[in-house]
Formats: sequence, C-alpha cells, structure tokens
Amino acid sequence: MKQITVRGIPPDIEKRIRKEAQQKKVSINKALLSILHKSAGRPQTDKKILFHDLDHLSGVWKKKEAEAFAKALGYQRTVDEDLWKRKES
Repeated sequence: MKQITVRGIPPDIEKRIRKEAQQKKVSINKALLSILHKSAGRPQTDKKILFHDLDHLSGVWKKKEAEAFAKALGYQRTVDEDLWKRKES
C-alpha cells in the first residue's frame, strides 16, 4: 500500500480528523483513511487482502522433513545462557 505525506493541513481539518479518531478510538491514520473513503464515495472495508501465490507450497513436506525443520528451529530458539550472563554484567 502506498504512503503519502500531506503538509499544510488547515487547523479545522486537523481538528476534524482528530475528533474522528477519538470518537472511533482509532489512530489518526485510520481516521483519515475513513474520511478519505467517505469523501471518495467508496465503502471502507477492514478486510485484509489475502494472497495465494505460495499456496502450492503448503503441506508439501514429508513427515521427516517437517521434523528436521522443527529440530533446526529448536536450535535457533535456544537461549545461550553464557552470552546472556555476559550481557547482564
């Protein structure tokens, strides 16, 4: 999704954006997006876009491959106590 920086927002517009954010209990960014959607006459959806370009890879490992991968992850997730102690010193 693209990003745009907007400069020179008039105080009354800023106040409206902040009021919308406060009322909806959302961020300034989400409030501004909501206002932009309304002004463009486009319904706003909070649905995330799902991508399916890697679906063909899902579930293709054999049991031994999955176990080997899980074991490798286990090594990466192990805390090196000696390193941790040196950091605290």
